[in-house]
Amino acid sequence: MKNFLNTIKLYVFGHKILSVILLIVLIFIGRYVYQKVTSTAGDTRYITTKVEKGTIIVSVTGTGQVSTSDQIDIKPKVSGEITWVGVSAGQTVSQGQSLLNIDSKNAQKAVRDAQVNLEGAKISLEKLKIQNSNQNLSADLLKAYDDAISSVAVTFSDLTSQLNGLDTILAQQNLSDNVARVSGTTALNYRNKAESSYYEAKNSFEKSRINFVGINRNSPKADIENILNKTYDTTSILIDAIKNTKNFVDYIAEDTNTVTTFISNQSTLASYLDAMNSHFSSLSLIKKTIQDSKDSFSNSDLDIQSAELSIKQKENALQDAKDNLADYTVRAPFSGVITVLNAKLGDTVPSTVATIITNHQLAEISLNEVDVAKIKIGEKSTLTFDAIPDLSISGKVEEVDSVGAIASGVVTYNIKVSFDTQDSRVKPSMSVSAAIITDIKQDVLLVPNSSVKSNNNGSYVEMFNAPLPKATDGLQGSISTITPNKIQVQAGLSNDSQTEIISGIKEGDEVVSRTILPSAVKSATTTPSLFGSSSGSGNRAPTGTTPRGN
Repeated sequence: MKNFLNTIKLYVFGHKILSVILLIVLIFIGRYVYQKVTSTAGDTRYITTKVEKGTIIVSVTGTGQVSTSDQIDIKPKVSGEITWVGVSAGQTVSQGQSLLNIDSKNAQKAVRDAQVNLEGAKISLEKLKIQNSNQNLSADLLKAYDDAISSVAVTFSDLTSQLNGLDTILAQQNLSDNVARVSGTTALNYRNKAESSYYEAKNSFEKSRINFVGINRNSPKADIENILNKTYDTTSILIDAIKNTKNFVDYIAEDTNTVTTFISNQSTLASYLDAMNSHFSSLSLIKKTIQDSKDSFSNSDLDIQSAELSIKQKENALQDAKDNLADYTVRAPFSGVITVLNAKLGDTVPSTVATIITNHQLAEISLNEVDVAKIKIGEKSTLTFDAIPDLSISGKVEEVDSVGAIASGVVTYNIKVSFDTQDSRVKPSMSVSAAIITDIKQDVLLVPNSSVKSNNNGSYVEMFNAPLPKATDGLQGSISTITPNKIQVQAGLSNDSQTEIISGIKEGDEVVSRTILPSAVKSATTTPSLFGSSSGSGNRAPTGTTPRGN
Protein backbone atom coordinates (compact mmCIF):
# COMPACT_ATOMS: atom_id res chain seq x y z
CA MET A 1 0.00 0.00 0.00
CA LYS A 2 2.83 2.44 0.82
CA ASN A 3 4.39 1.82 -2.51
CA PHE A 4 1.05 2.52 -4.23
CA LEU A 5 0.57 5.85 -2.40
CA ASN A 6 4.11 6.88 -3.12
CA THR A 7 3.55 6.10 -6.77
CA ILE A 8 0.45 8.35 -6.86
CA LYS A 9 2.32 11.19 -5.09
CA LEU A 10 5.18 10.97 -7.54
CA TYR A 11 2.67 10.98 -10.43
CA VAL A 12 0.76 14.01 -9.10
CA PHE A 13 3.91 16.02 -8.44
CA GLY A 14 5.22 15.02 -11.80
CA HIS A 15 2.03 16.03 -13.66
CA LYS A 16 0.74 19.09 -11.76
CA ILE A 17 -1.01 20.78 -14.67
CA LEU A 18 -2.84 17.64 -15.75
CA SER A 19 -3.94 16.97 -12.13
CA VAL A 20 -5.42 20.47 -11.76
CA ILE A 21 -7.35 20.09 -15.00
CA LEU A 22 -8.76 16.72 -13.88
CA LEU A 23 -9.81 18.23 -10.52
CA ILE A 24 -11.62 21.12 -12.22
CA VAL A 25 -13.41 18.70 -14.54
CA LEU A 26 -14.53 16.57 -11.59
CA ILE A 27 -15.86 19.66 -9.73
CA PHE A 28 -17.70 20.85 -12.84
CA ILE A 29 -19.31 17.43 -13.42
CA GLY A 30 -20.37 17.16 -9.76
CA ARG A 31 -21.88 20.63 -9.74
CA TYR A 32 -23.70 20.01 -13.03
CA VAL A 33 -25.15 16.72 -11.80
CA TYR A 34 -26.28 18.33 -8.51
CA GLN A 35 -28.04 21.19 -10.30
CA LYS A 36 -29.72 18.79 -12.72
CA VAL A 37 -31.05 16.74 -9.80
CA THR A 38 -32.26 19.74 -7.75
CA SER A 39 -33.33 22.06 -10.59
CA THR A 40 -36.94 23.31 -10.71
CA ALA A 41 -36.53 24.90 -14.12
CA GLY A 42 -39.05 22.46 -15.60
CA ASP A 43 -41.87 23.52 -13.23
CA THR A 44 -44.52 26.17 -13.82
CA ARG A 45 -44.46 29.00 -11.28
CA TYR A 46 -47.30 31.25 -10.15
CA ILE A 47 -47.22 34.71 -8.64
CA THR A 48 -50.32 35.37 -6.51
CA THR A 49 -51.81 38.53 -5.07
CA LYS A 50 -54.35 39.00 -2.29
CA VAL A 51 -57.72 40.55 -3.10
CA GLU A 52 -57.98 43.82 -1.19
CA LYS A 53 -60.52 46.56 -0.69
CA GLY A 54 -59.65 50.06 -1.78
CA THR A 55 -60.53 53.02 -3.94
CA ILE A 56 -60.38 52.88 -7.72
CA ILE A 57 -60.09 56.08 -9.68
CA VAL A 58 -60.69 56.16 -13.41
CA SER A 59 -59.20 59.16 -15.14
CA VAL A 60 -58.36 60.51 -18.56
CA THR A 61 -54.87 61.98 -18.92
CA GLY A 62 -53.54 64.59 -21.30
CA THR A 63 -50.76 67.11 -21.63
CA GLY A 64 -50.61 70.75 -22.58
CA GLN A 65 -49.34 74.16 -21.52
CA VAL A 66 -50.16 76.74 -18.88
CA SER A 67 -51.84 79.91 -20.15
CA THR A 68 -52.74 83.07 -18.28
CA SER A 69 -54.97 85.65 -19.94
CA ASP A 70 -57.73 83.78 -21.75
CA GLN A 71 -61.44 83.97 -22.30
CA ILE A 72 -64.06 81.45 -21.35
CA ASP A 73 -67.61 81.16 -22.65
CA ILE A 74 -70.06 80.83 -19.76
CA LYS A 75 -72.71 78.25 -20.63
CA PRO A 76 -75.78 77.64 -18.42
CA LYS A 77 -76.68 74.08 -17.41
CA VAL A 78 -80.46 74.66 -17.61
CA SER A 79 -82.88 76.45 -19.90
CA GLY A 80 -85.73 78.86 -19.24
CA GLU A 81 -86.66 82.53 -19.08
CA ILE A 82 -84.15 85.02 -17.70
CA THR A 83 -85.68 86.70 -14.64
CA TRP A 84 -82.73 88.83 -13.48
CA VAL A 85 -79.45 90.15 -14.92
CA GLY A 86 -76.90 91.54 -12.48
CA VAL A 87 -73.91 92.47 -14.67
CA SER A 88 -73.12 94.37 -17.84
CA ALA A 89 -70.47 94.09 -20.54
CA GLY A 90 -67.09 95.47 -19.42
CA GLN A 91 -67.82 94.87 -15.73
CA THR A 92 -65.20 93.25 -13.50
CA VAL A 93 -66.59 90.29 -11.53
CA SER A 94 -65.24 88.06 -8.80
CA GLN A 95 -65.27 84.30 -8.64
CA GLY A 96 -68.71 82.95 -7.63
CA GLN A 97 -70.51 86.27 -8.23
CA SER A 98 -74.11 85.92 -9.49
CA LEU A 99 -74.45 87.01 -13.11
CA LEU A 100 -78.11 86.22 -13.83
CA ASN A 101 -81.09 84.17 -12.69
CA ILE A 102 -83.26 81.80 -14.75
CA ASP A 103 -86.92 81.11 -13.91
CA SER A 104 -86.70 78.42 -11.19
CA LYS A 105 -90.32 77.94 -10.06
CA ASN A 106 -90.36 74.26 -11.03
CA ALA A 107 -86.95 73.66 -9.48
CA GLN A 108 -88.06 75.32 -6.22
CA LYS A 109 -91.18 73.14 -6.18
CA ALA A 110 -88.97 70.06 -6.67
CA VAL A 111 -86.92 71.09 -3.61
CA ARG A 112 -90.08 71.59 -1.51
CA ASP A 113 -91.49 68.23 -2.61
CA ALA A 114 -88.19 66.51 -1.82
CA GLN A 115 -88.17 68.10 1.65
CA VAL A 116 -91.75 66.93 2.31
CA ASN A 117 -90.89 63.40 1.14
CA LEU A 118 -87.86 63.34 3.42
CA GLU A 119 -89.88 64.47 6.45
CA GLY A 120 -92.53 61.86 5.65
CA ALA A 121 -89.88 59.13 5.49
CA LYS A 122 -88.45 60.24 8.87
CA ILE A 123 -91.93 60.14 10.46
CA SER A 124 -92.55 56.67 8.98
CA LEU A 125 -89.27 55.46 10.46
CA GLU A 126 -90.18 56.70 13.95
CA LYS A 127 -93.61 55.05 13.72
CA LEU A 128 -91.99 51.83 12.54
CA LYS A 129 -89.56 51.87 15.48
CA ILE A 130 -92.50 52.21 17.88
CA GLN A 131 -94.51 49.49 16.12
CA ASN A 132 -91.52 47.16 16.00
CA SER A 133 -90.48 47.63 19.62
CA ASN A 134 -90.20 44.35 21.53
CA GLN A 135 -92.98 45.48 23.83
CA ASN A 136 -95.46 46.02 21.01
CA LEU A 137 -94.42 42.93 19.09
CA SER A 138 -94.82 40.79 22.22
CA ALA A 139 -98.24 42.34 22.89
CA ASP A 140 -99.38 41.60 19.33
CA LEU A 141 -98.26 37.98 19.60
CA LEU A 142 -99.95 37.55 22.99
CA LYS A 143 -103.22 38.95 21.60
CA ALA A 144 -103.02 36.54 18.66
CA TYR A 145 -102.75 33.60 21.07
CA ASP A 146 -105.68 34.93 23.12
CA ASP A 147 -107.75 35.22 19.93
CA ALA A 148 -106.78 31.64 19.07
CA ILE A 149 -108.12 30.34 22.41
CA SER A 150 -111.39 32.22 21.94
CA SER A 151 -111.87 31.11 18.35
CA VAL A 152 -111.10 27.46 19.17
CA ALA A 153 -113.62 27.49 22.05
CA VAL A 154 -116.41 28.90 19.85
CA THR A 155 -115.58 26.47 17.04
CA PHE A 156 -115.58 23.46 19.38
CA SER A 157 -119.07 24.37 20.57
CA ASP A 158 -120.41 24.25 17.01
CA LEU A 159 -118.38 21.16 16.16
CA THR A 160 -120.16 19.25 18.92
CA SER A 161 -123.64 20.31 17.93
CA GLN A 162 -123.13 19.86 14.20
CA LEU A 163 -121.62 16.37 14.53
CA ASN A 164 -124.66 15.38 16.55
CA GLY A 165 -126.93 16.97 13.92
CA LEU A 166 -125.22 15.09 11.10
CA ASP A 167 -125.55 11.84 13.01
CA THR A 168 -129.30 12.48 13.43
CA ILE A 169 -129.82 13.26 9.75
CA LEU A 170 -127.90 10.24 8.52
CA ALA A 171 -129.86 7.97 10.90
CA GLN A 172 -133.30 9.06 9.65
CA GLN A 173 -135.44 6.13 8.56
CA ASN A 174 -136.97 7.88 5.57
CA LEU A 175 -133.52 8.41 4.06
CA SER A 176 -132.73 4.70 4.43
CA ASP A 177 -136.11 3.73 2.98
CA ASN A 178 -135.65 5.95 -0.04
CA VAL A 179 -132.14 4.61 -0.64
CA ALA A 180 -133.68 1.15 -0.90
CA ARG A 181 -136.29 2.35 -3.35
CA VAL A 182 -133.86 4.14 -5.70
CA SER A 183 -132.58 1.96 -8.50
CA GLY A 184 -128.84 1.64 -9.14
CA THR A 185 -125.91 2.24 -6.78
CA THR A 186 -125.63 6.06 -6.99
CA ALA A 187 -127.74 6.73 -3.88
CA LEU A 188 -125.80 4.10 -1.94
CA ASN A 189 -122.49 5.65 -3.01
CA TYR A 190 -123.69 9.09 -1.86
CA ARG A 191 -124.71 7.62 1.50
CA ASN A 192 -121.45 5.70 1.97
CA LYS A 193 -119.39 8.81 1.17
CA ALA A 194 -121.44 10.93 3.59
CA GLU A 195 -121.14 8.38 6.40
CA SER A 196 -117.41 7.83 5.77
CA SER A 197 -116.61 11.55 5.95
CA TYR A 198 -118.85 11.90 9.04
CA TYR A 199 -116.90 9.22 10.93
CA GLU A 200 -113.60 10.78 9.82
CA ALA A 201 -114.74 14.15 11.21
CA LYS A 202 -115.96 12.53 14.43
CA ASN A 203 -112.65 10.70 14.99
CA SER A 204 -110.69 13.91 14.36
CA PHE A 205 -112.95 15.77 16.78
CA GLU A 206 -112.49 13.16 19.54
CA LYS A 207 -108.70 13.37 19.23
CA SER A 208 -108.75 17.17 19.26
CA ARG A 209 -111.07 17.29 22.27
CA ILE A 210 -108.46 15.49 24.39
CA ASN A 211 -106.04 18.39 23.82
CA PHE A 212 -108.74 21.05 24.07
CA VAL A 213 -109.83 20.06 27.59
CA GLY A 214 -106.53 21.10 29.20
CA ILE A 215 -105.95 24.33 27.26
CA ASN A 216 -106.25 27.81 28.79
CA ARG A 217 -104.71 31.23 28.22
CA ASN A 218 -101.73 30.37 30.44
CA SER A 219 -100.86 27.21 28.52
CA PRO A 220 -97.54 27.03 26.64
CA LYS A 221 -97.65 28.75 23.27
CA ALA A 222 -96.76 25.50 21.52
CA ASP A 223 -99.82 23.78 23.06
CA ILE A 224 -102.07 26.64 21.95
CA GLU A 225 -100.75 26.43 18.40
CA ASN A 226 -101.19 22.66 18.45
CA ILE A 227 -104.90 22.77 19.40
CA LEU A 228 -105.42 25.63 16.91
CA ASN A 229 -104.00 23.49 14.09
CA LYS A 230 -106.02 20.41 15.16
CA THR A 231 -109.24 22.43 15.34
CA TYR A 232 -108.46 23.92 11.93
CA ASP A 233 -107.99 20.42 10.45
CA THR A 234 -111.12 19.03 12.13
CA THR A 235 -113.19 21.96 10.86
CA SER A 236 -111.95 21.32 7.33
CA ILE A 237 -112.88 17.63 7.56
CA LEU A 238 -116.32 18.46 8.99
CA ILE A 239 -116.99 20.90 6.13
CA ASP A 240 -116.39 18.04 3.70
CA ALA A 241 -118.71 15.80 5.75
CA ILE A 242 -121.49 18.42 5.69
CA LYS A 243 -121.07 18.87 1.91
CA ASN A 244 -121.22 15.12 1.32
CA THR A 245 -124.31 14.74 3.53
CA LYS A 246 -126.03 17.62 1.75
CA ASN A 247 -125.21 16.06 -1.63
CA PHE A 248 -126.73 12.79 -0.39
CA VAL A 249 -129.95 14.43 0.85
CA ASP A 250 -130.25 16.57 -2.30
CA TYR A 251 -129.91 13.50 -4.52
CA ILE A 252 -132.55 11.49 -2.62
CA ALA A 253 -134.97 14.44 -2.64
CA GLU A 254 -134.59 15.00 -6.39
CA ASP A 255 -134.57 11.35 -7.45
CA THR A 256 -137.64 10.37 -5.42
CA ASN A 257 -139.50 13.61 -6.10
CA THR A 258 -139.91 14.17 -2.34
CA VAL A 259 -138.26 17.57 -2.03
CA THR A 260 -140.68 18.86 0.60
CA THR A 261 -139.92 15.88 2.82
CA PHE A 262 -136.26 16.81 3.16
CA ILE A 263 -136.44 20.61 2.97
CA SER A 264 -135.81 20.93 6.70
CA ASN A 265 -132.69 18.77 6.47
CA GLN A 266 -131.40 20.76 3.49
CA SER A 267 -131.90 24.05 5.34
CA THR A 268 -130.15 22.70 8.45
CA LEU A 269 -127.16 21.45 6.42
CA ALA A 270 -126.86 24.79 4.61
CA SER A 271 -126.70 26.64 7.94
CA TYR A 272 -124.11 24.13 9.21
CA LEU A 273 -121.99 24.79 6.12
CA ASP A 274 -122.17 28.57 6.53
CA ALA A 275 -121.19 28.35 10.20
CA MET A 276 -118.25 26.03 9.59
CA ASN A 277 -116.95 28.09 6.69
CA SER A 278 -117.01 31.13 8.96
CA HIS A 279 -115.09 29.25 11.68
CA PHE A 280 -112.61 27.97 9.10
CA SER A 281 -111.90 31.50 7.84
CA SER A 282 -111.47 32.79 11.39
CA LEU A 283 -109.06 29.99 12.33
CA SER A 284 -107.10 30.51 9.11
CA LEU A 285 -106.75 34.23 9.79
CA ILE A 286 -105.57 33.62 13.36
CA LYS A 287 -102.99 31.07 12.17
CA LYS A 288 -101.64 33.68 9.75
CA THR A 289 -101.68 36.41 12.41
CA ILE A 290 -99.62 34.27 14.80
CA GLN A 291 -97.09 33.43 12.10
CA ASP A 292 -96.84 37.08 11.01
CA SER A 293 -96.38 38.18 14.62
CA LYS A 294 -93.58 35.64 15.10
CA ASP A 295 -91.94 36.70 11.84
CA SER A 296 -92.10 40.35 12.90
CA PHE A 297 -89.38 39.76 15.51
CA SER A 298 -86.89 38.61 12.87
CA ASN A 299 -88.08 41.09 10.22
CA SER A 300 -88.17 44.18 12.43
CA ASP A 301 -84.47 44.99 11.94
CA LEU A 302 -84.78 44.54 8.18
CA ASP A 303 -87.86 46.77 8.10
CA ILE A 304 -86.00 49.49 9.99
CA GLN A 305 -82.95 49.18 7.73
CA SER A 306 -85.23 49.48 4.70
CA ALA A 307 -86.84 52.60 6.17
CA GLU A 308 -83.41 54.10 6.91
CA LEU A 309 -82.34 53.36 3.34
CA SER A 310 -85.49 55.11 2.11
CA ILE A 311 -84.49 58.18 4.15
CA LYS A 312 -81.01 58.11 2.61
CA GLN A 313 -82.52 57.95 -0.88
CA LYS A 314 -84.79 60.90 -0.13
CA GLU A 315 -81.86 62.85 1.33
CA ASN A 316 -79.99 62.25 -1.93
CA ALA A 317 -83.07 63.30 -3.90
CA LEU A 318 -83.28 66.52 -1.86
CA GLN A 319 -79.60 67.24 -2.44
CA ASP A 320 -80.02 66.60 -6.16
CA ALA A 321 -82.99 68.99 -6.22
CA LYS A 322 -80.95 71.66 -4.40
CA ASP A 323 -78.02 71.18 -6.78
CA ASN A 324 -80.39 71.52 -9.71
CA LEU A 325 -81.89 74.68 -8.20
CA ALA A 326 -78.39 76.16 -7.85
CA ASP A 327 -77.93 75.78 -11.60
CA TYR A 328 -80.67 78.38 -12.18
CA THR A 329 -78.26 81.03 -10.87
CA VAL A 330 -75.37 81.51 -13.31
CA ARG A 331 -72.17 82.51 -11.49
CA ALA A 332 -68.73 83.63 -12.58
CA PRO A 333 -66.41 80.59 -12.60
CA PHE A 334 -63.48 82.84 -11.65
CA SER A 335 -62.56 86.49 -11.38
CA GLY A 336 -62.24 88.47 -14.59
CA VAL A 337 -63.91 90.95 -16.92
CA ILE A 338 -67.21 90.35 -18.76
CA THR A 339 -66.42 91.18 -22.38
CA VAL A 340 -69.63 89.91 -24.02
CA LEU A 341 -73.09 89.65 -22.43
CA ASN A 342 -75.79 87.85 -24.43
CA ALA A 343 -78.45 87.78 -21.70
CA LYS A 344 -81.48 90.08 -21.57
CA LEU A 345 -84.28 90.19 -19.03
CA GLY A 346 -87.31 88.20 -20.25
CA ASP A 347 -85.42 86.39 -23.02
CA THR A 348 -84.96 82.64 -23.18
CA VAL A 349 -81.48 81.90 -21.90
CA PRO A 350 -79.02 81.39 -24.83
CA SER A 351 -76.46 78.60 -25.08
CA THR A 352 -73.69 81.08 -24.18
CA VAL A 353 -74.76 83.82 -21.76
CA ALA A 354 -71.45 85.66 -21.48
CA THR A 355 -67.75 85.63 -22.23
CA ILE A 356 -65.26 86.33 -19.44
CA ILE A 357 -61.57 87.17 -19.71
CA THR A 358 -59.40 86.03 -16.82
CA ASN A 359 -55.84 86.78 -15.75
CA HIS A 360 -55.80 83.61 -13.68
CA GLN A 361 -53.84 80.60 -14.81
CA LEU A 362 -55.45 77.86 -16.89
CA ALA A 363 -54.27 74.58 -18.31
CA GLU A 364 -54.97 74.04 -21.99
CA ILE A 365 -54.96 70.28 -22.52
CA SER A 366 -55.16 68.36 -25.80
CA LEU A 367 -57.17 65.12 -25.89
CA ASN A 368 -57.98 62.63 -28.63
CA GLU A 369 -61.54 62.00 -29.81
CA VAL A 370 -61.92 58.85 -27.69
CA ASP A 371 -60.89 60.50 -24.41
CA VAL A 372 -62.74 63.78 -24.94
CA ALA A 373 -66.05 61.88 -25.23
CA LYS A 374 -65.62 60.86 -21.57
CA ILE A 375 -65.12 64.42 -20.30
CA LYS A 376 -67.82 66.64 -18.82
CA ILE A 377 -67.66 70.27 -17.76
CA GLY A 378 -67.22 70.55 -13.99
CA GLU A 379 -65.25 67.33 -13.51
CA LYS A 380 -62.32 67.49 -11.12
CA SER A 381 -58.74 67.23 -12.30
CA THR A 382 -55.25 66.90 -10.84
CA LEU A 383 -52.52 68.99 -12.47
CA THR A 384 -48.79 68.24 -12.31
CA PHE A 385 -45.84 70.10 -13.79
CA ASP A 386 -42.58 68.80 -15.27
CA ALA A 387 -40.67 71.82 -13.98
CA ILE A 388 -42.03 71.52 -10.42
CA PRO A 389 -42.09 67.79 -9.54
CA ASP A 390 -43.32 68.31 -5.98
CA LEU A 391 -46.34 70.44 -6.99
CA SER A 392 -49.85 69.10 -7.56
CA ILE A 393 -52.84 71.42 -8.02
CA SER A 394 -56.50 70.48 -8.19
CA GLY A 395 -58.63 71.98 -10.92
CA LYS A 396 -61.96 71.81 -12.73
CA VAL A 397 -62.88 71.42 -16.39
CA GLU A 398 -64.30 74.74 -17.55
CA GLU A 399 -64.57 74.34 -21.29
CA VAL A 400 -64.48 71.59 -23.91
CA ASP A 401 -64.05 72.30 -27.61
CA SER A 402 -67.14 71.36 -29.59
CA VAL A 403 -65.08 71.14 -32.84
CA GLY A 404 -61.79 69.29 -33.06
CA ALA A 405 -58.66 70.01 -35.03
CA ILE A 406 -57.41 67.52 -37.62
CA ALA A 407 -53.68 67.05 -38.20
CA SER A 408 -52.25 64.15 -40.21
CA GLY A 409 -55.58 62.38 -39.95
CA VAL A 410 -55.66 62.61 -36.13
CA VAL A 411 -58.49 64.55 -34.44
CA THR A 412 -57.70 66.39 -31.20
CA TYR A 413 -59.80 68.58 -28.93
CA ASN A 414 -58.65 71.25 -26.52
CA ILE A 415 -60.11 71.53 -23.03
CA LYS A 416 -59.50 74.26 -20.47
CA VAL A 417 -58.95 73.43 -16.82
CA SER A 418 -59.05 76.18 -14.20
CA PHE A 419 -56.75 76.09 -11.15
CA ASP A 420 -58.40 75.85 -7.74
CA THR A 421 -55.37 77.62 -6.27
CA GLN A 422 -52.69 79.82 -7.79
CA ASP A 423 -48.98 79.13 -7.26
CA SER A 424 -46.32 81.70 -8.09
CA ARG A 425 -43.90 78.98 -9.21
CA VAL A 426 -46.17 78.11 -12.14
CA LYS A 427 -45.19 80.21 -15.16
CA PRO A 428 -46.94 80.73 -18.51
CA SER A 429 -46.23 78.12 -21.20
CA MET A 430 -44.96 75.54 -18.69
CA SER A 431 -45.73 71.94 -19.60
CA VAL A 432 -48.61 70.55 -17.58
CA SER A 433 -50.21 67.13 -17.29
CA ALA A 434 -53.85 66.71 -16.31
CA ALA A 435 -55.55 63.62 -14.87
CA ILE A 436 -59.28 64.26 -15.19
CA ILE A 437 -61.34 62.05 -12.88
CA THR A 438 -64.27 60.52 -14.79
CA ASP A 439 -65.33 57.95 -12.18
CA ILE A 440 -64.42 56.89 -8.65
CA LYS A 441 -65.53 54.10 -6.33
CA GLN A 442 -64.54 53.55 -2.71
CA ASP A 443 -64.37 50.41 -0.56
CA VAL A 444 -64.49 47.99 -3.51
CA LEU A 445 -62.62 44.73 -4.17
CA LEU A 446 -59.53 45.29 -6.33
CA VAL A 447 -57.16 42.97 -8.21
CA PRO A 448 -54.33 43.67 -10.66
CA ASN A 449 -55.40 43.93 -14.29
CA SER A 450 -53.19 40.95 -15.11
CA SER A 451 -55.33 38.75 -12.85
CA VAL A 452 -58.50 39.24 -14.89
CA LYS A 453 -58.89 37.06 -17.98
CA SER A 454 -61.83 36.33 -20.25
CA ASN A 455 -63.50 33.36 -21.92
CA ASN A 456 -66.85 32.60 -23.55
CA ASN A 457 -68.60 32.92 -20.19
CA GLY A 458 -67.15 36.36 -19.43
CA SER A 459 -64.40 37.40 -17.01
CA TYR A 460 -62.58 35.05 -14.65
CA VAL A 461 -59.64 34.88 -12.25
CA GLU A 462 -57.43 31.93 -11.37
CA MET A 463 -57.23 30.66 -7.78
CA PHE A 464 -55.81 27.68 -5.92
CA ASN A 465 -57.78 25.79 -3.29
CA ALA A 466 -55.11 26.71 -0.73
CA PRO A 467 -52.38 29.40 -0.72
CA LEU A 468 -49.14 28.29 -2.35
CA PRO A 469 -46.02 27.95 -0.18
CA LYS A 470 -43.45 30.69 -0.64
CA ALA A 471 -40.50 29.94 -2.90
CA THR A 472 -37.21 29.07 -1.20
CA ASP A 473 -34.97 28.84 -4.25
CA GLY A 474 -34.58 32.59 -4.83
CA LEU A 475 -36.69 32.58 -7.97
CA GLN A 476 -39.93 34.39 -8.62
CA GLY A 477 -43.25 32.77 -7.82
CA SER A 478 -44.24 29.46 -6.21
CA ILE A 479 -44.17 26.04 -7.84
CA SER A 480 -47.43 24.14 -8.33
CA THR A 481 -48.05 20.99 -10.34
CA ILE A 482 -51.81 21.58 -9.96
CA THR A 483 -53.55 23.88 -12.42
CA PRO A 484 -55.41 26.74 -10.68
CA ASN A 485 -59.24 26.89 -10.76
CA LYS A 486 -61.01 29.34 -13.05
CA ILE A 487 -63.45 31.42 -10.98
CA GLN A 488 -66.02 33.42 -12.95
CA VAL A 489 -66.29 37.02 -11.71
CA GLN A 490 -68.18 40.18 -12.56
CA ALA A 491 -65.72 42.95 -13.31
CA GLY A 492 -66.51 46.64 -12.84
CA LEU A 493 -64.37 49.73 -13.28
CA SER A 494 -60.76 49.44 -14.34
CA ASN A 495 -57.84 51.80 -14.75
CA ASP A 496 -54.24 51.36 -15.90
CA SER A 497 -53.32 49.00 -13.03
CA GLN A 498 -56.39 47.69 -11.19
CA THR A 499 -59.82 46.23 -11.87
CA GLU A 500 -62.87 46.33 -9.61
CA ILE A 501 -64.46 42.93 -8.88
CA ILE A 502 -68.19 43.16 -8.16
CA SER A 503 -68.88 39.49 -7.40
CA GLY A 504 -67.33 36.03 -7.54
CA ILE A 505 -64.52 36.40 -4.98
CA LYS A 506 -64.06 37.98 -1.57
CA GLU A 507 -61.52 40.08 0.30
CA GLY A 508 -58.44 38.08 1.32
CA ASP A 509 -58.64 35.54 -1.50
CA GLU A 510 -55.38 34.93 -3.38
CA VAL A 511 -55.59 35.18 -7.15
CA VAL A 512 -52.93 34.44 -9.76
CA SER A 513 -51.47 37.66 -11.10
CA ARG A 514 -48.81 36.06 -13.32
CA THR A 515 -47.86 32.62 -14.60
CA ILE A 516 -44.20 31.88 -15.36
CA LEU A 517 -43.80 28.99 -17.81
CA PRO A 518 -40.87 26.52 -17.53
CA SER A 519 -39.03 28.13 -20.46
CA ALA A 520 -38.98 31.49 -18.67
CA VAL A 521 -37.77 29.88 -15.46
CA LYS A 522 -35.00 28.03 -17.30
CA SER A 523 -33.71 31.20 -18.91
CA ALA A 524 -33.36 32.84 -15.52
CA THR A 525 -31.47 30.01 -13.78
CA THR A 526 -27.72 29.76 -13.33
CA THR A 527 -25.72 27.83 -15.94
CA PRO A 528 -22.41 26.43 -14.64
CA SER A 529 -19.16 27.46 -16.32
CA LEU A 530 -15.70 26.04 -16.32
CA PHE A 531 -14.45 29.47 -15.33
CA GLY A 532 -16.76 30.05 -12.36
CA SER A 533 -18.98 32.59 -14.13
CA SER A 534 -22.65 32.15 -15.06
CA SER A 535 -24.89 32.99 -17.98
CA GLY A 536 -27.73 34.06 -15.69
CA SER A 537 -28.55 35.01 -12.12
CA GLY A 538 -30.53 32.86 -9.73
CA ASN A 539 -32.30 35.94 -8.34
CA ARG A 540 -32.99 37.68 -11.63
CA ALA A 541 -36.58 37.95 -12.86
CA PRO A 542 -37.44 37.19 -16.47
CA THR A 543 -37.12 40.14 -18.80
CA GLY A 544 -39.92 42.67 -18.55
CA THR A 545 -41.19 41.61 -15.09
CA THR A 546 -41.21 43.21 -11.68
CA PRO A 547 -40.93 40.86 -8.68
CA ARG A 548 -44.07 41.14 -6.59
CA GLY A 549 -43.87 38.14 -4.32
CA ASN A 550 -46.73 35.93 -3.24
